[in-house]
Amino acid sequence: MRRWIAVSICILFSLSGICGQITPDPGAGGVQLKIAMDAELVSLDPHEQLSESALQYSHMVFDPLVRWRQDGSFEPRLATSWQWLNATTLRVFLRHGVFFHTGHPFRADDVAFTIRRLQQSTDFKALFRDISAVTVTDPYTIDIHTLHPSPLLLHVLTYVFTIDKRFYQGKDEIVKFGRSFASVHASGTGPYQLVERVRGEKMVFVRNPDYWDKHSPGNVQRIEIIPVTSDATRLAALLTGDVDVMTPVASVDVARVRQLPEIKLISLPGTRIIMLQLNQQRRAELRDIRVRKAISLAINQRLIVKKILRGLGQPAGQLSAAQFAGHLDDLVPEYDLQQARQLMKQAGYAQGFRLSLMAPNNRYMNDEQIAQAVVAMLKKINIQADLKTLPKAQYFQLYDQQAADIMMVGWQSDTLDANNIYEFMVACRNGRTGLGTYNVSGYCNPEADRQIQAAGKEMDREKRTLILQSIEQMVEKDVPVVPLHWQRILWAVRKGVKLEEVLNVQNYPYLGDLVVDPQGHSGQVSGGVTK
Repeated sequence: MRRWIAVSICILFSLSGICGQITPDPGAGGVQLKIAMDAELVSLDPHEQLSESALQYSHMVFDPLVRWRQDGSFEPRLATSWQWLNATTLRVFLRHGVFFHTGHPFRADDVAFTIRRLQQSTDFKALFRDISAVTVTDPYTIDIHTLHPSPLLLHVLTYVFTIDKRFYQGKDEIVKFGRSFASVHASGTGPYQLVERVRGEKMVFVRNPDYWDKHSPGNVQRIEIIPVTSDATRLAALLTGDVDVMTPVASVDVARVRQLPEIKLISLPGTRIIMLQLNQQRRAELRDIRVRKAISLAINQRLIVKKILRGLGQPAGQLSAAQFAGHLDDLVPEYDLQQARQLMKQAGYAQGFRLSLMAPNNRYMNDEQIAQAVVAMLKKINIQADLKTLPKAQYFQLYDQQAADIMMVGWQSDTLDANNIYEFMVACRNGRTGLGTYNVSGYCNPEADRQIQAAGKEMDREKRTLILQSIEQMVEKDVPVVPLHWQRILWAVRKGVKLEEVLNVQNYPYLGDLVVDPQGHSGQVSGGVTK
């Protein structure tokens, strides 16, 4: 118990810069790892933001009830098993012998407390809106009740990163982009404990010596995550051995990385869809389906992938990835400049018009160059697009304000299911339910909403697939968005780092299970610091 209390106290102080000298016990052995990432974690609150960096952190310091395997199945974590009692009640059996970093035992009331908190989170509440109640049956059993049959409930449980009720209770306010107790304090059950955080420089994690998963093959004792926004600087750090892992890899560097014997490139198909949202509320011209279709036909997705992404993507003619139910094999990108011009003429805009286009310049692979290419393509149908690109921190504040007529955005389905995209990007905006939260196109189709709600309740897999396909066909017909491509997952690691074995389909590795071969690893072993 003394060790738990000491670590908890150090976490509290280190976040203020006081407890920065904690290092793993050299006698404990194990590997040290440094990872360079393009973004810094905004908050220590696992329920504040739904982002890759936040999920990566959550899997290190906390544990979900279940998590994704690489084949798309579910792996029990804090939940050991589950069974449907009826169409709207799932009984979940919880793991015994688990402790939070404070030393508090993990119990069912912690899970109930966590789910109720998630239902209050701006970013997560839409995922949890179907849960009507959570009943604690005994200290290691909960019943999750839903408003209606919920085919994706297990998918949602991958986001239940359980927090320590006794540590957070009364101080559990969620403050997005602001300071709260949870944003600067942490107590989870995860494989790592945060011991140092220097904003803009690094976050340091050490392995939890009392972690419950004794079967984990992971052998990394200390991890340092360093935010490095420059692609060139990240790669240079990897090549010199200053870091062992980096992500993302810039497309211009891929060929070079592939030729380096001491570096391994990990390239996997991704499900993040990059798209343009056409705001019908801001521009009368965009309310005309012929104009929206003309824009879609004028954009050459295959050329963007070939020339700008250097083949590191898959051209998209729909929102649903091939891995998802609802994907339509025959719905492919269409590029027809002549037809696009004819549609502009029919709509009365043969001479074109001017509009604004906004995109991030450091969020997606080659995002600024893609936006520039779109400007050139739209010019061919006499649409003059005034382009403004911004760093992602500033961009997404303006994105929420719908500050341009066309906005670029990417979406990774939170549930590895097409309906998640439709719920957030296609459904009519509804502040109460969270549906349509990121629909900045102004699109609102009551029939699409009915089908989206039906897909959220249909338990029969074949029937549900047909519903999802009908939604995709509506989106293709109405053109509220222009799909561009699915972005590939790219990491680069030094020899001996077996990252591909723990990298999940949502592009974050389970670092607790990471194995590093000491013979091939550039860093020292047994308490040394990675050179």
